[in-house]
Amino acid sequence: MTKTILRALAGERLPTPPIWMMRQAGRYLPEYRATRSQAGDFLKLCYTPELAAEVTLQPIRRFGFDAAILFADILLIAQALGADLWFETGEGPRLSTVTGPADLARLRPAAAVHEVLAPVYQTLRILSGALPNETTLIGFAGAPWTVASYMIAGRGTPDQGPAHRLKAGDRATFAALIDLLTEATVEYLSAQIEAGAEVVKLFDSWAGSLKGRDFADFAVAPVARIIAALKARHPATPVIAFPREAGAAYEGFARATGADCLALDNSVDAGWAAAHVQRDGCVQGNLAPGHMVTGGPEMDAEIRRIVRTFSAGPHIFNLGHGITPDADPANVARMIDVVRGG
Repeated sequence: MTKTILRALAGERLPTPPIWMMRQAGRYLPEYRATRSQAGDFLKLCYTPELAAEVTLQPIRRFGFDAAILFADILLIAQALGADLWFETGEGPRLSTVTGPADLARLRPAAAVHEVLAPVYQTLRILSGALPNETTLIGFAGAPWTVASYMIAGRGTPDQGPAHRLKAGDRATFAALIDLLTEATVEYLSAQIEAGAEVVKLFDSWAGSLKGRDFADFAVAPVARIIAALKARHPATPVIAFPREAGAAYEGFARATGADCLALDNSVDAGWAAAHVQRDGCVQGNLAPGHMVTGGPEMDAEIRRIVRTFSAGPHIFNLGHGITPDADPANVARMIDVVRGG
């Protein structure tokens, strides 16, 4: 029997939605923290295939999710293109910046990313052989706009201001960076598929800060180009897109980009999404991650409401964003039980 997530992505309505969770391998699990300590630092964990595969497998062993998502980071592709990348403890990523044509010229061409990213592909090959037969393997990348926003600012920012300023002040450089990231992401995800990924996902974490024409040009168009290129190379591989906080712009996004599924953040009303987004195909989401901290009857009721609301069409149950480090693993186990009818 075809794996449940692949069935949902193909448009099938299932009596029980398959389930996985963004950031399901992470700091809320004691076994992850032990492996992270063994690695020594975050990037070493990402680039050591045996350890990256281990943390990918940990939530599958503990919870029995229907999918495992590759353990990596969306900024590895920036490093593969030649940016300096490091992580400050407690503060997150830091990068060398791209603020003008000279910085852009120092980056490598898109086809050169594989040398740096080869350990990621090896992680996928390990997982392909280690996962249970019923578990789908998901690869991923950051969407160009989100990755560019980090590369321009050199770090995460609350409003992506540096990227917006470069977009306004030197649109040629900005557009060229988006183009480079688009081409590199095609190379990266294609290689992930060749290494064993059965589904790939594009995370556009900051899509919501793009408005109007900019949303069309830099959230929709690059994702459409990536998906078209991937479908040309790997026509049977589904693609999930996540334009987080796109709001009303979720409607029509799947049609405009060719995505097989749209992941919904938890600011989107499930009833509205069932009427306006799910009619175009599979949706994924969208429980608020805070329920993984608080648990209790309110969590149970919200899970049941989401499952019921999306029950008329294809649905993959997930959070509306990544699970947080303060989440209680017992609430994760309870979530799975409720989704599966407990």
